[in-house]
Amino acid sequence: MRARPITPALAALLALAACRPEAEPDPFADAREACSDHNELRNVYFGDLHVHTSYSFDAYVNEVRVDPFAAYDFARGAAVDIPDDQGGVQSLQIDRPLDFAAVTDHGEYLGEVAACVDPSSSAYDSELCVGMREGDVAVMVQWGLLLGSSSPNRPSTICDSADCPSYLDDAWGRTQQAAEEAYDRSAACSFTSFVGYEWSGAKALSNLHRNVIFRNATVPALPSSHFEEPDFWGLWRALKRDCIDGLRGCDVLAIPHNSNWSNGNMFVVEYPEGDQVELAGLRAELEPLIEVFQHKGDSECMNGLSGILGEPDELCDFEKLRTGEFEDCLDGTGSQGMVNGGCVSRVDFVRGILLAGLEEEARLGVNPYKLGLMASTDTHNGTPGAVAEDRFAGHFGSVEGGPQARLTGAAPGGPQNSPGGLIAVWAEENSRNAIFDAMRRRETYGTSGPRMAVRFFGGWDYPEDMCGQADLVEAGYAGGVPMGGDLPEAPAGADAPVFVVSALKDPGTETTPGADLERAQIIKGWIDAEGEQHIEVFDVAGEVGDASVDTQTCERSGSGSSSLCAVWRDPDFDPSERAWYYARVVEVPSCRWSTRDCNALEAAGEELPTACETAPELIQERAWTSPVWF
Repeated sequence: MRARPITPALAALLALAACRPEAEPDPFADAREACSDHNELRNVYFGDLHVHTSYSFDAYVNEVRVDPFAAYDFARGAAVDIPDDQGGVQSLQIDRPLDFAAVTDHGEYLGEVAACVDPSSSAYDSELCVGMREGDVAVMVQWGLLLGSSSPNRPSTICDSADCPSYLDDAWGRTQQAAEEAYDRSAACSFTSFVGYEWSGAKALSNLHRNVIFRNATVPALPSSHFEEPDFWGLWRALKRDCIDGLRGCDVLAIPHNSNWSNGNMFVVEYPEGDQVELAGLRAELEPLIEVFQHKGDSECMNGLSGILGEPDELCDFEKLRTGEFEDCLDGTGSQGMVNGGCVSRVDFVRGILLAGLEEEARLGVNPYKLGLMASTDTHNGTPGAVAEDRFAGHFGSVEGGPQARLTGAAPGGPQNSPGGLIAVWAEENSRNAIFDAMRRRETYGTSGPRMAVRFFGGWDYPEDMCGQADLVEAGYAGGVPMGGDLPEAPAGADAPVFVVSALKDPGTETTPGADLERAQIIKGWIDAEGEQHIEVFDVAGEVGDASVDTQTCERSGSGSSSLCAVWRDPDFDPSERAWYYARVVEVPSCRWSTRDCNALEAAGEELPTACETAPELIQERAWTSPVWF
């Protein structure tokens, strides 16, 4: 072969190549085998990203001894022992393993709990440590109240004698070790674990909590807790500084939860000193998701709040902590939400938060509340994925360890609690990178427990017969965006966006089949030309049928649908208005856990608590997709 002559142009290219540095390695490369389940059209995976174990002070006080290692075992299908309300234990096991999970013990008191359970610690015999080990609720209340301070400090009676930083370092190291040991790096990709913790700040007992989830094993030396960062702006700045910008290979997101407890404070539209556009962008970068449902109630919507126009939505009464009359925060904020007190704000619920995001985007050019939806349990038993109504064992150790305890617990517990929910993601494979990327792009949805498979796409020219096409998913991606995305620019001639929602029922198990689906809905929120906020709910598939439940036996009769699908075009689209759309899929009714507990007590001849007359008898489980924005 004759050599190619070196021309001046070729010589220049060769010189440039010689000077060019080698390509930077992927900082998020995952040292693992290739997943055998890889699918470019994405699989659905179910997980729980809000899990407390014995490393959390409020779990330990209630006699929970399940540690992070055992919690991950539970998520993968193993049984664990949790406290009952008689001084003993009961065994619990989920019917199907989860695909992924994160233990999120409170970053606050992580070291103090470790010091209190170490007999060699100089703080071991302190009043607080003894009270914690003996289950003194006053200790939990005292530690909890410290988190409501604007200038919180670690308990001096422990940390003045014990080396709290060393204990924190050790507990944080074991948290990471548990996640690493649980992660399946083989081609089977059977389970994915994430390192995480909960930032547990509060403001006058208004909930501001966030779960912090790291992409991989590269994490900061210590968690940034409420003690180091007393407000959430400080938390985001610390995560940006210490992880994203300051630690190669580190990535992280924060997930707010229980906005229904925040008295308007979690999503109040206000900024600290600084560039508002930059600050809104920081919030959007660090907080792409919100927990819409967990064991302390539903945060999707609430009827009767001011500032949003639209007809009442009967399905907004689902699993509420606050019932009856309440004070409206209007455009202000309140306090005491964590004890069911104070006012209720429209930005305590997802719909109001998403609408506030449209307003901020119009004002700043950045939407700080562009939030995808997810759900989890917030279990304090170390039992991720324990969401079944027919085997609910509580979520708070001995205080919810039996039917009487669950049904008579003080508000906001007792019959108001629920088993909690799950996060579902559409990802190419069950690996840390794939699932984290799905969360970043908001291709997620939350369920109140069931594992129904829900797709939601938005575009401009989907065909009317798309539900009958075998390539629905491929066409959905090719012709538009999935849940969590922005509608692409409208092509010439398009007059309104088109949405496709497709849902398959949870198959359940051989012994406990899943419930049929009743309805699929699309919820639209928008801001009109006068600045008014609007919500409208559209039934797009299914209907209320003849399905019913015998509440004495919990046997279901009648039926719904095993699958639902619809192609829907917005009939009132106005291209001058900012809007978002999400899907809600609802099952037929089934027995709520409280009905099953009441039936068990009656069968045992025990006295029935008042909750057996006042608690809802039935529940309609559901899923909420992340929105698509216009």
